[in-house]
Amino acid sequence: MIARLRGNIIEAYPNRLIVDCHGVGYEVIIPLSTYDHLHPTEGAKVDLRTHLQVRETAHTLYGFATEAERDVFLLLIDRVSGIGPAIAVAILSGMPVNQFKSAVVSGDAALLSKCKGIGKKTAERIILELKDKVGVTDTWQDAASGQVSTEAADAELALIALGYKQVDSRKAVRAILDKEPAANTETLIRTALRALQS
Repeated sequence: MIARLRGNIIEAYPNRLIVDCHGVGYEVIIPLSTYDHLHPTEGAKVDLRTHLQVRETAHTLYGFATEAERDVFLLLIDRVSGIGPAIAVAILSGMPVNQFKSAVVSGDAALLSKCKGIGKKTAERIILELKDKVGVTDTWQDAASGQVSTEAADAELALIALGYKQVDSRKAVRAILDKEPAANTETLIRTALRALQS
């Protein structure tokens, strides 16, 4: 699995980048949100969070400017039936991550259905499955209201995206924050994974 990619941009298009990493050019499919965040130009350095989709006919690498984008992408493809990488990228291209979270929390299917390739039924299924199966909306609501820090919420969502229950993820993150209040997102994820796997 390729989880991160650092290198120089050889070619930049709104939906994909070619990134040179030590002489190897990787084609990376990106959402418009990543393109807008990076403002990529040829020769510029880039650091992407990635997800490798392996199929019989192709290996496709998806890239994201932030952990939040990748987490939403993984939640969509792993937790919502009928959503594949292309639709997940279309959702991220159609709205910022925070707007997507707000739409799910408030149950705004009309807003989600404005994204390319998303009909009303698909939007309703996204809301239903993310609310009922995963419980991510609790984390998003707590982060929005300031009950948990952005770092804690991002770590919790990353753990949920990896398949851990929200209750277990929250407990692990809070235990770390009790010992190390200033821990950043990466530290929280890494330490929580060790705790959850033991």
